[in-house]
Amino acid sequence: MKNINLKIQMNSLLIAMVAAFLGTGCSKSHNNNPTPTPKDTTTTSTYKDPAQYGTPYASVPASKDIIMYEVNMQTYTPANFQGVTARLDSIKALGINVIWLMPTYPIGVLKAVGSPYAVKDYTGVNANFGTIDDLRNLVAQAHSRNMAVIFDWVADHTSWDNAWTANKSWYKQDGAGNIISPPNTNFTDVAALNYNSTDMRTAMIRAMKYWVFTVNIDGFRCDYADAVPSDFWTQAIDTLNNIKTHKLIFLAEGTNGYEITDGFQLGYAFSFYSNLKAVFAGTQSPSSLFTTNSSEIASLPTQGFKLRYITNHDDASSDGSTITEYNGKQGALAAFVMVAYMDGVPLIYDSQEVGYPSAINFFTNVPVDYTANPDMVAAYKQIIAFRTAHEAIKTGTLKVYNDTNIIAFEKTSGTDDVLILVNATNNTVNYVVPAALQNTTWIDGFKGTSLIFSTQLSIGPYGYIVLKKN
Repeated sequence: MKNINLKIQMNSLLIAMVAAFLGTGCSKSHNNNPTPTPKDTTTTSTYKDPAQYGTPYASVPASKDIIMYEVNMQTYTPANFQGVTARLDSIKALGINVIWLMPTYPIGVLKAVGSPYAVKDYTGVNANFGTIDDLRNLVAQAHSRNMAVIFDWVADHTSWDNAWTANKSWYKQDGAGNIISPPNTNFTDVAALNYNSTDMRTAMIRAMKYWVFTVNIDGFRCDYADAVPSDFWTQAIDTLNNIKTHKLIFLAEGTNGYEITDGFQLGYAFSFYSNLKAVFAGTQSPSSLFTTNSSEIASLPTQGFKLRYITNHDDASSDGSTITEYNGKQGALAAFVMVAYMDGVPLIYDSQEVGYPSAINFFTNVPVDYTANPDMVAAYKQIIAFRTAHEAIKTGTLKVYNDTNIIAFEKTSGTDDVLILVNATNNTVNYVVPAALQNTTWIDGFKGTSLIFSTQLSIGPYGYIVLKKN
């Protein structure tokens, strides 16, 4: 615990006494009150961790085994915790073992644009989604189906009407002493936090701990992680990892490899995503993906992994559907094979598996028909099941077979040997089989049939062939 001077201690005590008198102290912070009274949560010797709710989940997967599913509550019917809970069996059936919930906190209204990333109360629940008991039930039901649950965490900024703004020193300010938006951004709906404030850091970490104990979650996806000082992430993750009853997952929305050194197990594969889209658009060669993959992996310490995806909430909002981005259902599936099988951990953004055909603005309710395109759902299940069954895909050595049109690579781990061929074009390609593969025998990973390579192999538009060694 950091030392603070007597004046700050007395002020903190006075504010806490007033808050208690008004019934707005920390013990009430999980309610659905849309206008909480400002409260100071600075360091005091009386702080105690919240009581543990439920039994900590004991089967959090290792990083290499994660298959993640991002939940945007706004795509469900009803668009709330109960609506998501009702779909947990379907999510599990895809092969998912980690669910990432987009922000579930009350959203600010001052200077607001409706973004769920404008957090009004870090320990509150968005009343539009339900109650804390509904949220607890969602997490418990996910655990009962062997799925971990991580929360979206917004550490760079808060809404302008967050109670924390009563502590002006907790925020970045201009020369006149006014709280400002995050510098060098257009995020005018939020106020930038000041990480030179020890008390703010303490409050932030305690708020993160609150959810681990009070709702029994299994970690965090940390928004805009690059904007937050590296030493804060080390401090926060070290503190949270000292909760010995929980195994926690930490995913950074970061562009650099250093977040893994800070304690995150997973970081975003921004470059791979951009390159993958370019390959399917015909503006980059298939071989460029291997260069990007090598560069991303080289940027990480050996224990780190990149989160690979063909879309997420940001991209589905700005770029549109995977159906349009990858030139149809078959193209979207071929692209997912790449993110699922080449040196990363795969993510599915809800709506992707049913081929939702339009952009999704995550600021508003966009109901998705989750009964659409059952053929795509079945294909996603196949792709994920094969990945889950093969250690070579997760941690194996990558061997590249460069080709003008076909993305071809082999991965091996011990006796486990898989070969992936993907046509990223809208044309049938006669693939010239490399000499090293000619006359070798493989088993189709989905059909179970045998394939003996000759000198050429015809692969249809956006076709993918997934093989395992006989």
